[in-house]
Amino acid sequence: MRLIAPFLRSRSSADLNSSENLRRLSLSYFFYFGLLGVIVPYTSVFLDGRGLSSYEIGSLLGIVTLTRVLGPNLWANLADRTGKTVEIVRFGCLMATSCFISVFWLDGFWPLTFAFSSMMLFWTAVLPQLEVICVQASQHSKGGYGAIRLWGSVGFIVFTVAMGLSLDLFGSEAVLVSILLCLICLYISTLYVTQAPIKANEQGPKASLNEWSRVFKAPFLVFLLAASLLQVSFASYYNFFALYAQSLGFSGATTGLLLAVAVTAEIIIFLFAKPMIKRLGVKALLVASFFITAVRWLILAYFAQIFWLVLLSQLLHAFSFGVSHAAAVYFIHQYFSDGFLSRAQALYSSIAFGLGGAFGSYIVGITWQQGEGAVTSFVFSAACVGVAGVLMLMCPNYEPSEKQK
Repeated sequence: MRLIAPFLRSRSSADLNSSENLRRLSLSYFFYFGLLGVIVPYTSVFLDGRGLSSYEIGSLLGIVTLTRVLGPNLWANLADRTGKTVEIVRFGCLMATSCFISVFWLDGFWPLTFAFSSMMLFWTAVLPQLEVICVQASQHSKGGYGAIRLWGSVGFIVFTVAMGLSLDLFGSEAVLVSILLCLICLYISTLYVTQAPIKANEQGPKASLNEWSRVFKAPFLVFLLAASLLQVSFASYYNFFALYAQSLGFSGATTGLLLAVAVTAEIIIFLFAKPMIKRLGVKALLVASFFITAVRWLILAYFAQIFWLVLLSQLLHAFSFGVSHAAAVYFIHQYFSDGFLSRAQALYSSIAFGLGGAFGSYIVGITWQQGEGAVTSFVFSAACVGVAGVLMLMCPNYEPSEKQK
């Protein structure tokens, strides 16, 4: 325990904005989203290799995604109350790794559901807190948040392509080894991240109540609903694109490269995210991203046999994820005060990615029908994100938090 304790304690906050700490954050993002680059597109391939049907795959991923409803709020509340943001990130990484190891000897729908859900419950402690640390550390750096976050996209590309090649060489079980490798590297990288000097219980009861009242105002509620519909729409792509590509005759390597193209476009857009948001504003970028994403899903529904159109749809990921995510993060940091940021990020994560992702996974698990319902699934996705665009277009303008005034 004495050997581990120094790594669990937060380091001095004096170098929060230093280039060294920004590099540490970049490395953490690299492995976090590298892990996503394995989990998101290839978990369904692994589960299919274990003999699960598309309905079971959709149901399992839906149940697992529900942990993102409880988890982020639990950890964020603890982070805001104690101020130990980075310690919670490290604890989440360590416990997620420990829970995931059981997948190597478990099999069947419910054992695998339990193992993945346990891992995800702790893994949800990582990103909301990491986002808070990153925005605070990078706000005065060149390129801001986007310049750090793009390394997550680089990680996604590296591990997605490597995983695609591994599938061709070693089969679907290689997914487990890749996930475990990412989890271990992520934990080690977070041991050296510095957090902002946040005091425990920094806000008084009145200030906290004021922030909660802002949660229930129209701008944030509309934003949450639109963001949730976006995640519902992503279920067809996240859960079944790799299997869809296989059914279209693409090799694992080609599938990996297509996924890498999407994230490369995301990286490029992150480089311009900060000036785009300053010039065009959060609302305009979210509206544009939602409607462009609807077009993307319609391409996959009706023109998936035309390779260059599939390639184009992957390039549109720059908007459907890159622009929408960067704009959402900036919106939250403008709308709420510093002492409420972890809880605000957790609300966004749990409702949009948790409830939205779980609902989408369940519905698409029913409509996919072993690939026969692919068109129906992607049309459903396009309809959801189209409604999100309309809602965001009608969203009332918002007043920034006191810190922005």
